[in-house]
Amino acid sequence: MIKKITFIVITLFVIQGSFGQKRTRADRFFEKGDYINAAIYYEEELKKERHKKALENIATCYYNTFQYRLASRYLKQLVKGRFGEKDKTYNNEYNFKLYQVLSALGDYETGLDYFKKYKENASASLNKPESIEIIEEFKLKNPDYDIKKTRFNSDASDFGAVKHNDSVYFTSDRDTKKIFGKTYKWTHQPFLDIYVTKVNDKNDTIGSTIALPKTINSKLHEGNFCFSDDGNTIYVSRSNYTDGKKEFNDQSVNDIHLYKANRVEGKWSKLEKLSFNKNGFSYQHPALSPDGKKLYFSSNMEGGFGSFDLYYVPIAVDGVFGDPVNLGATINTANREHFPFISQEGNLFFASNGHLGLGMLDNFVSELVDGKFTIPINLGMPVNSRYDDFNLNYYNEKQGFFSSNRNKKNDDIFMFTQTGEIFIREYINMFEVRDLETKAYIPNAKVVLLDKNDKELYTNTLDSLAAFNMNLLAGNYLFKAEHEAYRPNDMNIRAIEEQDQKHILYLSKIPPPEPPDPIDVIITEKKIDKKLKEEDPERFALLTDTEGPPVVEKDGKLFFELEPIYFNFDMWNIRADSKVILDELAAKLERYPKIHLKISSHTDSRGTVRYNQILSERRAESTRNYLALEGYINARRMKFQGFGEQEPIVPCPMLECTEEEHQLNRRSEFEIVEY
Repeated sequence: MIKKITFIVITLFVIQGSFGQKRTRADRFFEKGDYINAAIYYEEELKKERHKKALENIATCYYNTFQYRLASRYLKQLVKGRFGEKDKTYNNEYNFKLYQVLSALGDYETGLDYFKKYKENASASLNKPESIEIIEEFKLKNPDYDIKKTRFNSDASDFGAVKHNDSVYFTSDRDTKKIFGKTYKWTHQPFLDIYVTKVNDKNDTIGSTIALPKTINSKLHEGNFCFSDDGNTIYVSRSNYTDGKKEFNDQSVNDIHLYKANRVEGKWSKLEKLSFNKNGFSYQHPALSPDGKKLYFSSNMEGGFGSFDLYYVPIAVDGVFGDPVNLGATINTANREHFPFISQEGNLFFASNGHLGLGMLDNFVSELVDGKFTIPINLGMPVNSRYDDFNLNYYNEKQGFFSSNRNKKNDDIFMFTQTGEIFIREYINMFEVRDLETKAYIPNAKVVLLDKNDKELYTNTLDSLAAFNMNLLAGNYLFKAEHEAYRPNDMNIRAIEEQDQKHILYLSKIPPPEPPDPIDVIITEKKIDKKLKEEDPERFALLTDTEGPPVVEKDGKLFFELEPIYFNFDMWNIRADSKVILDELAAKLERYPKIHLKISSHTDSRGTVRYNQILSERRAESTRNYLALEGYINARRMKFQGFGEQEPIVPCPMLECTEEEHQLNRRSEFEIVEY
């Protein structure tokens, strides 16, 4: 359980409080760090009377013993002022605790409300929608690790595994001393010791698990540790004591300090306290840089950014330690940063509950670029969960261990293999615009690429090869395209951690416009009043009928509009080409049996007036007869009249008209006189 490593921070926080009312049995258990028994008695007290301090303490008890649902119950009562005291204020730290336990229970959206409140009370800010999006990205990102629980875990808490050669060293509170050993009040379990087991290449144990000798392990806590590259120096987090006796700070707290021992001829020397430890503060979770010139650790020493920060001390050639150097605001927060590890590339891995994560402690990495650590990246699932995930370290380029209490009881050791790229990189993404049916490129397509915040990353009108490349970070994007001959379209892009991803956006052609309703076209062209359909439906039908020769209106009269009925010069017999036209007229007259026609025939002005009059009458009569005899139209429905040259369309004084103008004057008209 992670509580065994970081107990000092919580103990420091709770011991300093004082009680306005009489100290109870629950209070005494609480002050001794026996949270299990304290919670039992606080439950009894709260059934009788609800005091703020009792709510604070029982919430802390359940928080420290990882009973998050019970912790959330009492934290909610506390922040909502459900206690007897008139003063409803409470320490801002409880907002942070409620954020954590709600996140551990899966309700991170509500939890973020309290994290936001915690931040604002500390004169900071939090964008909740943005935070939700970030957390969901942690949860949805492609896993960069394969993980598996190791076989050397026990029913107790096991964590902090470090592999050296063919052995794995780790910390555990497993009971090897049985009934004769002392137990830690907080957990009611034995004190922490360091163990070792031999493993094969699959990290399966091939021998017994044994504790390190008494020169390393004591009757108190030995927690996280690290080795020098040759394995002959060990740095250990250990309860602060001298000559076998605990040393306490001003608040009567036994801090954690860093110690060192050397292995000579296979035997470990006695642990010696490092020179930079100061009473009153804790120093824990040692990690050496690959070159052995810096020792990293976590501490709550004064001058930091908050609870526990990450530091390093330089190590001189002669082994003398320099002054601690804080890793700065990029890494450290107002909360807890623990368990540093420096990879062979110099990158910093650590655990934090101050950076935005999935729940309690999460594993993070900060890349070393130009001698500086960059903004930490949450390593996401599966190495992180809603619970405490910590102590991640590598023993080769891709493999290592981390610890977690995701089984909701004790810490377990997991081994991992890194399968993906953990740092933020840009990846080549190819974009194409193609025709949905032909799959061909669409030249001159206009494209836009937007990020998740609708920021325009790329816009262009593509050439004949309707494609382009962009280097993108893994994430969500929107790809849009349009073309005057196609319907615009867009697609959501999920860029993943993989090179040469291709995204094809298909556009469908805009179909040709539907042909207009012929009736509407006629109404528009002929400027027909739509009221006519109601007022004179027969007339409306004639004017809008598109089958056969159309009917037009001239000066209030209706006429069939036909192609010219041609006659040979000085002749009145119907020509073959005119018969086709008259046949179409006959067919329409047959469909409208109520129509009566007046057939008018006109000549040009060549010839005498008398001759032209007779010629026009014969032509009109010949037209009527053809419709009656060949078209079977009742002759009584048709009148005819010849007008000679009396009503020319084009006046031709002195016969000066062209042949085309004479042809216009030589015409037949078909007026509807009754319908």
